[in-house]
Amino acid sequence: MEERILATARDIEGLYPHVHIWGWPIATYLFLGGLAAGILLFATLYYLQGKENDMPFTVKIAPVFTFFFVAFGSLLLVYDLHHKPYFWRLFTAFRIESPMSWGAWTLASVSVLSLLWPLSFVDSIEDYLHKRGWKRMDAITRWIIRIEHRWAPFRWLIMFFRRYRKMFAYLLLFLSIILGIYTGILLSAFNAHPLWNNSILGPLFLTSGVSTGSAFVMWLSNNTRERRLMSTIDMALIATELFFIVHMIMGMQAGPEAYKEAAGLFLGGQFTVLFWVVFVGFGLVLPFLLEAFELRGFHVHPALPALLVLVGGFIFRIIMVYAGQMSEYPFL
Repeated sequence: MEERILATARDIEGLYPHVHIWGWPIATYLFLGGLAAGILLFATLYYLQGKENDMPFTVKIAPVFTFFFVAFGSLLLVYDLHHKPYFWRLFTAFRIESPMSWGAWTLASVSVLSLLWPLSFVDSIEDYLHKRGWKRMDAITRWIIRIEHRWAPFRWLIMFFRRYRKMFAYLLLFLSIILGIYTGILLSAFNAHPLWNNSILGPLFLTSGVSTGSAFVMWLSNNTRERRLMSTIDMALIATELFFIVHMIMGMQAGPEAYKEAAGLFLGGQFTVLFWVVFVGFGLVLPFLLEAFELRGFHVHPALPALLVLVGGFIFRIIMVYAGQMSEYPFL
């Protein structure tokens, strides 16, 4: 008798009954990457419009946080790698057809520029933080200013960045858009998963990231005009995001059976309540209404809609990462 051993994908952990390779670290990175992209987009855009004094938090203060967001997100990417000591090999080559290559180099560029951008405003930031009473951050900025005055190479670097700040603003604006879109393209490049294999994910993730960036400014800024402007912009972004979501679902419903099953995860499947009630309801529709009431003159604490948008943006990435891995083409 001839003995045969049949090995299938069902014998591989993480592939059956569905793929489960990515988890919360990737979802958190996608959220932080989109948030950083949104903050930097507004900072550079309004700087180029000459509004750095009218919108000080947007242009000068909010970018202080982006370096830490990008750095922590990058650490999560390394943490998720199987061969962690070799992550540096991503930077030994650039392949134009590879989303991973684009992402690695974009993250590296944004990390450096997002650190230099607020440093170029360090004097203004120190004055702003002192007036706000943020003593710990104020002490850090004073320490940075002392280093700038005492260490010539650091002073030369900051002065060089200040001299060509407008050029760097254009570059950082471009990179922030690339970073925001990349967080969606990273998923859409996986053709084996119908939910991810969707060209609308790039614009959708960019819009969501810019929305969380505006919410971050609304939450922490003490400038009423700045908050109201960001609230108005965020309402437009939420409406655009809802437009993309509806068309994504409609497109999948009109596609092959595998795409209909992927859409079914949100239309009666296990992610229905989390997607429509928690994310769409509390993360998009409710903050939209609260921001509309605030603009109409009703008293709404700006932190409430802002935090709802931020939490909703994070939940959206969690849903897309986990649901996307569950959507697959049937075995024949």
